Amino acid sequence: MSFDQDLQSIQEMRNALTKAHEAQKVFATFTQQEVDRVVKHVADAAFRESSRLANMAVEETRMGIAVHKKIKNEVSSHDVYESIKNEKTVGIIYRDHALKVTEIAYPFGVVAAIIPTTNPTSTAIYKTLISLKGGNGIVASPHPRATNCTIEALKICNEAAIEAGAPQGLIGWISKPTIEATQLLMNHKLTNVILATGGVGLVRAAYSSGKPAYGVGPGNVPAYIEKTANVANAVKNIVDSKTFDNGTICASEQAIVVDQNVKEMTIREFKKNNVYFVEGEEKAKMEKIISPVIGQLNPNIVGKSAVEIAKMAGINVPADTRVIIAEEDRLEKSAPFSIEKLSPILALYTAPTQDRAKEICLGLLNLGGRGHSLSIHTNDEQIAEEYAKIMPVSRIMVNTLSSIGAVGATTGLKPSFTLGCGSYGGNITGDNISARHLINIKRLAYVTKEVHLPQESERLNRSLNKEENKVEEVVSKVLANMNIESKTIDKKEIMFLIEKVVSEYQR
Repeated sequence: MSFDQDLQSIQEMRNALTKAHEAQKVFATFTQQEVDRVVKHVADAAFRESSRLANMAVEETRMGIAVHKKIKNEVSSHDVYESIKNEKTVGIIYRDHALKVTEIAYPFGVVAAIIPTTNPTSTAIYKTLISLKGGNGIVASPHPRATNCTIEALKICNEAAIEAGAPQGLIGWISKPTIEATQLLMNHKLTNVILATGGVGLVRAAYSSGKPAYGVGPGNVPAYIEKTANVANAVKNIVDSKTFDNGTICASEQAIVVDQNVKEMTIREFKKNNVYFVEGEEKAKMEKIISPVIGQLNPNIVGKSAVEIAKMAGINVPADTRVIIAEEDRLEKSAPFSIEKLSPILALYTAPTQDRAKEICLGLLNLGGRGHSLSIHTNDEQIAEEYAKIMPVSRIMVNTLSSIGAVGATTGLKPSFTLGCGSYGGNITGDNISARHLINIKRLAYVTKEVHLPQESERLNRSLNKEENKVEEVVSKVLANMNIESKTIDKKEIMFLIEKVVSEYQR
């Protein structure tokens, strides 16, 4: 008897959530030392399997480069662990003796983790580690085109966690993911927080679920080569970055903005680095293969090499071609080279002035990269800081590879495979998401100062005294106008009569 795949997927999701929910209640009783033992065991196990998982990912998805995916897996296991290992995430995490405030951490519960096809194993490892560090359970929904390698990464993490003492069911997944099951996972009552990495529609669905959610927007990253830059180093960094795993990291450079003064030198350096420039008919062929439908990226080129993409477009390029570049001056979605391409393809824009360079960078970000990242190559710190202040992005990488610099491999940024875009990109944070984003904090606060709160009886007495003074003032004025000596009149009796009349009138 056969069952509908959607129904099977939904039931599997519900079962995984139930098990994770029950297991997390047990895991929430673990001490910091017990949690840390589990996290380290998982990180070590994933690190040992980095190469095998990388090969599985390339074989299944037909995207990227195995040796580069191995580096991603190493960053997501070893580097992520090193960045979170000393964080306090269980029980009392901070005491402010001066203010007499104690901070106490508690987990969200169960994390719904959506895993992309571009970074299937590294993202699964990273999301598992930061979830467990916060005392949470996790249920993952792999991308249908990367199911096997993602589940293998999760199995490795799960077995290691159980070996270290974690309860069965703490790490779960959907083995036959469907869109409906993923949507129901995000909306399920047992899901407490969502970590969504994927397309715009998926991230919007996560934010519309009514659950706390961390999603990320697209990254149409400009790389600005400013006139004071070391051009040879800048070009080498850009080419190395853009070819890292064939451009599948969302922080990879998507377009170069070069100062007019150093344009010719920049082009020469690109050609030295095995970059092929297209123009005329070849550019038109590339545009059709990049975006057959205006504004939409062709998914078949994602993670492919420059040589493969050229062949798909019907263009003959040298066998050692690393990146394909076309000069461009349009800033619109109908210009395929100007959108996010997730492959070793770049646009080249020329800026005759500083102001124009800023306009081009802003235009590229407005096409779909607001809030994400920007790369700048310069020896002028003032220029770098100026761009950091005015550009609507959450991270600015200076003189390094944008792709791996943004995830913390070549910079001091927090190692992460979910890069927030802040309010610029409609996200709740612009941080590199880590374990601290998956804990809540309650605060125990002791009295530090006394405050006197006036009582109601005091207010009424003040009010009566004030009214009595007003009546006495009126009586005195009336008597003065009548030329009557105050000593011949009993003012208290008159005030009594007035108050009685007013009281009768107000009934």
